[in-house]
Amino acid sequence: MKIENHKDSFNEVLTLIQKARQVAYTQVNQVLMELYWSVGEYVFHKTNKENWGKGIVEELAIYIKKEDPSIGGFTTRNIWRMKQFYETYRENSKLTPLVSQISWTNNLIILSGNKSDDEKEFYLKETIQNNYSKRELERQIASSVYERTLLGDKKLSSIIEKLPQKTKGVFKDTYVLELLGLPRQHKEKDLQSAIVSSLKEFILELGIGFAFIGQEYRISVGNKDFYIDLLFTHRHLQCLVAIELKIGEFKPSDLGQLEFYLEALDRDVKTSHENPSIGILLCKEKDDEIVEYALSRSLSPTVIANYETELIPKKLLKRKVDELCKLYENKGAKK
Repeated sequence: MKIENHKDSFNEVLTLIQKARQVAYTQVNQVLMELYWSVGEYVFHKTNKENWGKGIVEELAIYIKKEDPSIGGFTTRNIWRMKQFYETYRENSKLTPLVSQISWTNNLIILSGNKSDDEKEFYLKETIQNNYSKRELERQIASSVYERTLLGDKKLSSIIEKLPQKTKGVFKDTYVLELLGLPRQHKEKDLQSAIVSSLKEFILELGIGFAFIGQEYRISVGNKDFYIDLLFTHRHLQCLVAIELKIGEFKPSDLGQLEFYLEALDRDVKTSHENPSIGILLCKEKDDEIVEYALSRSLSPTVIANYETELIPKKLLKRKVDELCKLYENKGAKK
């Protein structure tokens, strides 16, 4: 008997097993989070009402290990983390349901640092949607995805904002490509090749929903062929996304080329159920004022972003977010 003859049936059984295993993992994880929450709540009240300190919590950890060596994870440090876990979320009904949906390790990563509730919510939802591993989540936080997405939302062109699909949180103002291992000096072909050879890493940076179609994607107009650097589709936006790569500073003339590609995609490539195509012009550098001028007359849904080959200091991005928020507040006050 050959496996090929029953492959479809075997796959159905395998799918049942995998689904059941995922349900079991989810339930076990939820029970664990509830346990850690309860222990954290108990220690929180003891420290407040009975002045439990470092010494008593250390004795508690020793007692648990001595009485039942099979129980793991209840070190002194971890018990204090459980207290912090409860203390952080106990009065936040918006975030409490989210923390039980991710692992304890990822909860600790999000919990650490001086993050606002909005930032915690962002990473909690991203982790749930993308099923981030510990390494992937650490990378997203280290590369300041939250701040870069906020900046991207603030700078979206009016054309994109008017699209029927929700584009908030999809695009970034700056894309960090440190995982591609690019040298400081590189050509557009080097950038394109590095992206294609490290698609998993690049899609992690792009965000949820992107799926790769091809590089040097050919479109024919008249008697000539043209080639789009990278073509993706986006599941949730239900549209094609064309990415053009520029290793220099953004020039307004670059926009015309991308607009031409979007028009060709909409006329000749996109299907009837898809929304209008969106373009991303990924440049090494850009002047925000020049970008704003260029996009103000553009009729195409286009994102102009820059890329970095190294991680950006988080403080710098936070300062940019604060400056942009103040700018928009001042504009709103003048109206």
